[in-house]
Amino acid sequence: MNVTILLFATLKDRAGTDRLSVSLPTEQATLSDVRNRLAGEHPALAESLQAAVGAINQEFAFAGDPVHDGDEVAFFPPVSGGTWPEIYRVARDPIDLNELTRAITSPATGAVCLFSGAVRGETTINDTRRATVRLEYEAYEPMALAKMQQVAAEIRERWPLVQGIAIVQRIGRLEVGEPTVLIACASGHRDQGCFEAARYGIDRLKEIVPVWKKEIRPDGSQWIEGHHVPTPEDRTPDRAVQS
Repeated sequence: MNVTILLFATLKDRAGTDRLSVSLPTEQATLSDVRNRLAGEHPALAESLQAAVGAINQEFAFAGDPVHDGDEVAFFPPVSGGTWPEIYRVARDPIDLNELTRAITSPATGAVCLFSGAVRGETTINDTRRATVRLEYEAYEPMALAKMQQVAAEIRERWPLVQGIAIVQRIGRLEVGEPTVLIACASGHRDQGCFEAARYGIDRLKEIVPVWKKEIRPDGSQWIEGHHVPTPEDRTPDRAVQS
């Protein structure tokens, strides 16, 4: 049985490639079997694989989930419905805030709450100021787009009066001051959930949308990894790993 392995962020750097192929001697394998096989064949990955999040065919997967011949298996560090317009993008070009606002509003819209992150040039940690030259973002793009749709669906479940939604994540090289991510939620009035929905959207994106950043500093670089460890509840509700 052969499976394609996709690697992101720290794992990609340690392997020296973002794509590998693994052969397993059995037709009844699990994600744990793939993880162990990969660690055995590529010792440089062994430590990172212990804590890596797994995905099978663009959905979060767990130790005992079955893997089939031809599946796409991804490993990466912990880390985004209706008739109203929704926009999901993983973008290499600059974010146009006005264009996106226009795209998610209608004559019935009276309020838009927009959150945009930006590249900081300075970060203070434990009273120590650290300079950042730039950030470099990457994403597991097909899964990121699917998880952005999941975030939007969760927003609609919690705030049914929200109208248009836009979720955009930049990737590639970003300089200090550039927008990195956008969450925009529209509603008829400001008290119909657009503030709360935008806050929830950025927080949830940071948990389940597979995007990572490398911080480039004057003294070196480092992938910044998240702390949220996915659970089965983070899967898209209408999708399940096939057994």
